[in-house]
Amino acid sequence: MVITLNNDFRPSYLEEIKPFIDKPQIKVITGIRRSGKSNVLVLLKKELFAQGILAEQIITINFESFVNAEILSASKLYQFVKDEIQTHQKYYLLLDEIQEVNDWEKAVNAFLVDFDVDIYLTGSNSHLLSSELVTYLAGRFVEISVYTLSYKEFLDFRQHYFTEKQNEQNLFSHYLRMGGFPVIHSANYPEESAYKVVYDIYSSVILRDTVQRYKIRDVELLERVIKYALDNIGNTFSGKNVADYFKSQQRKIDINTVYNYLNALEGAFILYRVPRYDIKGKEILKTQEKFYVSDISIIYATMGNRDRMIGGILENIVFLELKRRGYHVYVGKLDQTEIDFVAEKQGNKIYIQVAYKLENEQTVNREFGNLLSINDQYPKYVISIDEFWKDSIEGVRHLYITDFLLAKNN
Repeated sequence: MVITLNNDFRPSYLEEIKPFIDKPQIKVITGIRRSGKSNVLVLLKKELFAQGILAEQIITINFESFVNAEILSASKLYQFVKDEIQTHQKYYLLLDEIQEVNDWEKAVNAFLVDFDVDIYLTGSNSHLLSSELVTYLAGRFVEISVYTLSYKEFLDFRQHYFTEKQNEQNLFSHYLRMGGFPVIHSANYPEESAYKVVYDIYSSVILRDTVQRYKIRDVELLERVIKYALDNIGNTFSGKNVADYFKSQQRKIDINTVYNYLNALEGAFILYRVPRYDIKGKEILKTQEKFYVSDISIIYATMGNRDRMIGGILENIVFLELKRRGYHVYVGKLDQTEIDFVAEKQGNKIYIQVAYKLENEQTVNREFGNLLSINDQYPKYVISIDEFWKDSIEGVRHLYITDFLLAKNN
C-alpha cells in the first residue's frame, strides 16, 4: 500500500510563501531531506490553481526523478524550460531539489532575464544561499525554511491517520521518541521500524548531501564527528574539544578538518549551529557554540537509547520550535551563568531555560535564578515537563512543554 501524505496539515509554510507569489524574488525553500519541501510545492500548486493559474502555466520538475536525468546541467535545463514556454503569459517554475543541477544558478538567472516567470526552488543544502547564489541573484531571493513536524503538526497527523484516543502525556512521549519526519507519522510504525526509516533518511543525507557534495574521503571519521556532536546535544563545545577528544582516543584529527565536517553537516541540515551571545556586552561570541540536530529521532536511530540525554533532547525540541517561529536563537552568557536560549525576532527578545523536572529547591533556584539575574523587561520562561507546576517567580513564568509547543506564534 502506498501512503499519500495529506499536504493540508502544514499550512504555515504556504502562508509564509503567499505574500511573495508574483513578486520578483526567487522563493528558495530549504530543509533536510524528507522534511516536507516537496509537499509544500504541492500546496503551492493548489494555491496557484485556486488563484486561476492554468495548469499549462506551471512547470514542475523534480530533479531527483530519473525522468529528468537528462537535464541536470544549466544549459539543458534552460533549453527544456524554453521549450515548455509556449505563450506570453506568466509561467510558474517549481524546481524541486535544484542542487542536483550543475551550475543551476546560471539557468535560474537566465530565466529571470529572458522570461516572465515566478520561480520557486527547493533544496536540501543550506549552502544554496552561498556566495555563488548571492553573486548571480543578489537581493532577488527569499528563503523559506522547512522543518520536520512541529508538535502541533504531529497532532494533526495523528488525528488524520489514527482513530484511537491517546492522552496528551502519551502523545508527547511518542513525539519525544519518534521525532517529526512526516513519513513516520503517516503509518503505525513500531519503534524499531521507525528508527530504521529514519536511519535510511539519515544515511541518504550523509551520502548525498555531505560525503558526495563536500568530497569527504574519510567517512568513518565523519561519522565519529557526528556521533560526538549528537552525544553532546545541549553542551557547548569547540573544534578543539572535538580534536582533543579524538586525541584521547588515539585518533588524530586536525581542528580545521573538524570545522569542515561540522560545516558540511550544517549544510546538509543534520546539525544547526547556535552561537553564544554575551547578554551584558550585547555581542556574539566566537567560541564554545552549541549544536542541535534537525530532528531528535536521528539521535535514537543512530545511537540507540539516550534517556540520560533527556535534558538536551528537550532543549533540542524547544530550539527547533523557536526556529519554526522565525526567531534568531543564541545561547546566552551572563557573567559565569548560561541562559539556554536568547531568542530574537523583530527587535524583541525572549529568554528561556529548559529543565527536565523542577524536582528540588536547588533546581528551581538555578533555573529561575539564572533568568532573574537578567536586568531587562523582556519575557522570561522556564520550560519543563512538570505538568502541574504552575508557579511564576518574580515575573519568570513556568510553562509545561506542550503548552509552549502549542502556544500561538506571538
